Amino acid sequence: MDGIERGQLKVMPIHAVTEVYGEAGLRVLFDVESEAFPDDERAAMQRAERVASRLHAADKRVREPYVNHLLRVAIRIIRHYQVRDPEVVVAALLHDAVEDHPGDLADLASDAERAAGEREAALVVLSRAFTPRVAELIAAVTNPHYDPARDKQEQYREHVVESLEANPWARVVKLSDFTDNGVGIIHTTGPKVRKASAKYAPLVPQLREFALRPDTPLSDEVKALIVKQLDLAADRFRAILG
Repeated sequence: MDGIERGQLKVMPIHAVTEVYGEAGLRVLFDVESEAFPDDERAAMQRAERVASRLHAADKRVREPYVNHLLRVAIRIIRHYQVRDPEVVVAALLHDAVEDHPGDLADLASDAERAAGEREAALVVLSRAFTPRVAELIAAVTNPHYDPARDKQEQYREHVVESLEANPWARVVKLSDFTDNGVGIIHTTGPKVRKASAKYAPLVPQLREFALRPDTPLSDEVKALIVKQLDLAADRFRAILG
């Protein structure tokens, strides 16, 4: 893309970039937004993008490559949340890696590390490849193994509340992830729309409360923006669920 197109990307909404330019446009936009970071931090973020792209290369999200979701979550954290913490951006790019591809990561671990389990070994690999804090953030937003005797969505919501209670920076990753899933639900088609709405709608009040907490490391302006996005997501869930 030439300089004019890069300039256009800077002022386009993230989902508009997805619709007009697709994955290629989101990659360029991520590159543009990451220019605000020092070279060494930017290099780590770009490496995380490459790892995420390889892990999710065959994954689809309804009608788009799954990596689009990961790029949007990271871009939103930089652009709209005004975060300049590279470890948080790296965790955003890799936030589904352990949940979706633990085996691919665990293959890079030692036999002793794999003995603890695939997910645990995957987190060790990410800790070594990036930082222990990156692995900690990813662990906080990774869904647990569910008890088949209990309601899966109830367990999901319990896990989200418990993990975000303990980790304020993980809230930042989860809020961007939830916004992409919730506000962006109008870009989803098929049976997944209603199922996802039923899954996410009950979490909106709790996420709003987390966003507004004094220890959530975002400015008041950003918190107000997030609350508006959560309210918009709630409106869309209600419309879908009737």
